[in-house]
Amino acid sequence: MCTMAANVTFETSPQIRIRWQRWLGFGAIVLLVAIMGAPIYWLVTATVKTNAQIYTFPPIWIPTNPDFGNFREAWNEAPFGRFYINTIIITLAGTGLELTNAALTAYALAFIRFPFKGLVFLIILATLMVPDQITILPNYLTISDIFGMNWINTYQGIVIPGASVAFGTFMLRQGFLSLPREVLDAAKVDGAGHLRVLWDIALPMAKPILVTFALISMVAKWNSYLWPLIVTNEDRMRPLAVGLSYLYNSEGSPDWGVIMAATFFVLAPLVVVYIFAQRFIIEGIAAGATKG
Repeated sequence: MCTMAANVTFETSPQIRIRWQRWLGFGAIVLLVAIMGAPIYWLVTATVKTNAQIYTFPPIWIPTNPDFGNFREAWNEAPFGRFYINTIIITLAGTGLELTNAALTAYALAFIRFPFKGLVFLIILATLMVPDQITILPNYLTISDIFGMNWINTYQGIVIPGASVAFGTFMLRQGFLSLPREVLDAAKVDGAGHLRVLWDIALPMAKPILVTFALISMVAKWNSYLWPLIVTNEDRMRPLAVGLSYLYNSEGSPDWGVIMAATFFVLAPLVVVYIFAQRFIIEGIAAGATKG
């Protein structure tokens, strides 16, 4: 009997250990979600609270009398309609230019032979180490007098300096290198040129990576604050991220309910886009990391 009990214990102990590991993993996930999700949940609930409820301690996590007037007040206190139009134009134009430049450059670095290709790739990667703040002054001086034209308070002045990004080139190059070379060679044998191969073969096969980079670029453009703030000085040209500062009253007590409602205006479109594009993200990042 003792021998049989010992055998049963020995056989079930690995299962118990696996079960504990699984529960620890679930617990870590729940903790991580709570830490990351609590500020977002507080922001969403604060949109329907008064200042008194927001300052209450301990916090009121579930509003009892939600007040949706904060959204109306936030929309009316600043020209958010114009801010939305500016942000959409800047995001679409900036993301489109980044995708175009990244795709063309990545294809050339992956499949076209030319002198010093390795050096060019290293220089592009080296720009990842340069903080964006360092390029602000040279870019501002450039667009303030480019070809004798002043691009201050213009869409091109906001978009063009950020029309290329080294991360996108690196990401798409790694993705292109993971594609089956036989398909590309077969297309070239049939007489397809480089642009045809890129458009009809490489980009469709690298769709997850392309969507992932497009989402990363879109989020960066949508949330861009410092450069649009510097290169614009008129309300008609400013995006949502800059427009949020219009609601902050530094001389008195800020109405945080209104500010949170305005912040929700900025976050909501990104959340909607992410819901539809999330299935590409993990697949795209994983595919972009398979080749060196």
